[in-house]
Amino acid sequence: MAQPLLLPLVGIVLLTVASCQTIDSALQDLTNRNADFAARLYRAVSSRTDDNVFLCPFTLSAGLSALLAVTSGRSQEQLLQGLSLTGLEPQAVPDLFQNLRNAVLQGGVATSLRQGAALFSPQGSEVSSSYLDQVRTKFGGSVQNVDFATPQDAVDAVNRWARENAGDQVQDLVSTLDPQTKLLLATATAYQVRFSPAFNASFTQDERFYVDKYHVTMVPMMFRADKYFLAYDRSLKVGVLKLPMTDGAAMLVVFPDEGVDVTAVEEDVTGEKIRAWIRQLKKTKLEVQLPRFLLDRSYSLRDVLETLSITQVFQDDAEVVNIEGGATGLKLSQVFHKSYMSVDESSDDTGTGASAFSSLPPRLTINRPFLFVVYHQTSSGVLFMGRVNDPSKK
Repeated sequence: MAQPLLLPLVGIVLLTVASCQTIDSALQDLTNRNADFAARLYRAVSSRTDDNVFLCPFTLSAGLSALLAVTSGRSQEQLLQGLSLTGLEPQAVPDLFQNLRNAVLQGGVATSLRQGAALFSPQGSEVSSSYLDQVRTKFGGSVQNVDFATPQDAVDAVNRWARENAGDQVQDLVSTLDPQTKLLLATATAYQVRFSPAFNASFTQDERFYVDKYHVTMVPMMFRADKYFLAYDRSLKVGVLKLPMTDGAAMLVVFPDEGVDVTAVEEDVTGEKIRAWIRQLKKTKLEVQLPRFLLDRSYSLRDVLETLSITQVFQDDAEVVNIEGGATGLKLSQVFHKSYMSVDESSDDTGTGASAFSSLPPRLTINRPFLFVVYHQTSSGVLFMGRVNDPSKK
């Protein structure tokens, strides 16, 4: 079956993008470091699967950064390195992260994003009230005691926490727990995308999506004709489409040229590459077709984090301090991460879903596997990263 002729992005006439707001240099530095961590984490996860991928590095980095205050020695050094925070004083990270969370969540993202991070410690262990306060106020997290010796009760407690913090869409963050678990870090997020301008559901119709050369699936394809920001990366042979949202965030849809494997593109995605794409965006008239999709992904990240050189905190001689009640030297047993995101025509806008142009603009149809990055527009902070290999699957 012949595939439809797709738009050659290189030839589109582009207009100049407006300049962005500036933010504090220290905050921008942390934002850049978090983007570097996000890209490294994403590459480590995506290289292990051919399925859809979805991560919230923003929430995960908060949870891991909160561990800095209860670690020392090699454990702390590796956390700094793995989080791309090398060179920063551990004592400075909480205030910096609080400023980043405030910049992102007070900018409107809090209306669409529900998230949380929690450190689960054994029954009977205690942490200082100052650390509890730091985790809550600086990182938006919590510390809770659970009885790992009764695994099902511990599973129920972790899943209940996830639902309370990220909503009922986040089900079954964990399914089983080892009764020998010492410390557990859990992060959970749920996000409803609301594009601005919105796609109009009356224009949505089923279209072909080419999963690979052998598999084609029919998916609901949203449509809108409007002025969009667009870039083209000649080195990777990908088009980059910006889709703004009502909450101050935006999605970059990274769409490889026909014949370019999406996994080959992933290998070259870095924090600097994402920043370069954002800088190169220019406005053009365009018809866009984007598949409706929903992603619900769970990960056990210990092995992934160990590939990022975060290993010592998982060892029996981990330098975890400030946890009392016989728990000195307690190791981190596992890191669980679950993210949910719905991408559809939902929006706070009241637009028609299509703009009238004197002549038909070029059409960009996202009908092959693609990557996406959701970022906070003011700070360029990366919130989510993912791959849609098959939009008909979660």
